[in-house]
Amino acid sequence: MMKQPPPHRIGILIFDQCQIIDATGCAGVFGSTNVFVNKLNAGDAYDVRFISIKAGAVRTSAGVALHADHALDEPGLCFDTLICSGGKGTFAFCENAEAMQRVKTLAENASRQVSVCTGAFILAAAGLLNGRRAVTHWAHCKQLAAAYPEIDVDPDPIYIRDGNVFTSAGVTSGMDLALSLVEMDHGRDISLSVARDMVMYLRRPGSQAQFSTHLAAQSTEHSVIRDLQIWLLDHLDEEHSIYDLAGRTAMSPRTFYRQFKEATGMTPARFITASRLDSARRLLEESPLAIKVIAGRCGFSDAERMRRNFHRHYGVSPDDYRRRFASPNL
Repeated sequence: MMKQPPPHRIGILIFDQCQIIDATGCAGVFGSTNVFVNKLNAGDAYDVRFISIKAGAVRTSAGVALHADHALDEPGLCFDTLICSGGKGTFAFCENAEAMQRVKTLAENASRQVSVCTGAFILAAAGLLNGRRAVTHWAHCKQLAAAYPEIDVDPDPIYIRDGNVFTSAGVTSGMDLALSLVEMDHGRDISLSVARDMVMYLRRPGSQAQFSTHLAAQSTEHSVIRDLQIWLLDHLDEEHSIYDLAGRTAMSPRTFYRQFKEATGMTPARFITASRLDSARRLLEESPLAIKVIAGRCGFSDAERMRRNFHRHYGVSPDDYRRRFASPNL
């Protein structure tokens, strides 16, 4: 009989006030994978352990304690994949120089380094994201980019792979990333079985935006720009020039462009395109309208232009997106 390979060792970093789902969500995906791999008489696929500054109870931001199997300074500690959780306690943890040095050593000895949510700040503080493309929770992307200008922070995707480093956005996106790791390790059939078992999307594209432009507009602090954004969301089917938009805000085109970008982190043209795509995405999910009709309602000149933009932004075609995410009641 062929000897089964040992399980892939996964260490999930937890700490005081970490986000519980960042840790348990990933652990759940790998645990479910073990169930299906065991059905093939292949033994456990993963050996998942929680690690922290000290072994024992670790209080999460939910008020519930998780149990750390290992302390960071335990001799001989080594993992194939290191996952850094995020949460309220992330920044306090990053200030612990001794703990950060041990995390860096563990990460450098692992074949994969992973972060969930603001866990990206831990990888960043350890110098592991320098020169790489990365993402974190949408509310902290600007902070990550400002604190670590050597990182190419992309605020849109739910997860990003850059070499052997994987970063994900907020909370449940860590489960999407974990599922993608399962597919890398054990193939599509196993990952689909796990997705069905956990009632997850069979495959949510990593390029899917973290949150809608409607929410982005509501969160903009600049009141004049926010009002314009909300107006634009109701007039996506119209053409908009920089001069017309500037006039609506009583600014010169140059001042408007600068203030809009400062307030939103994107140019007016990019915001309009993102809004049109977001509107198209929701109509694909919620309505039976033909793609040509959706394109017109969302301000695209034709269906082909919408298809090109949709594929560039989300990584899938509108037809494929509808097949994956449309309401079952349609």
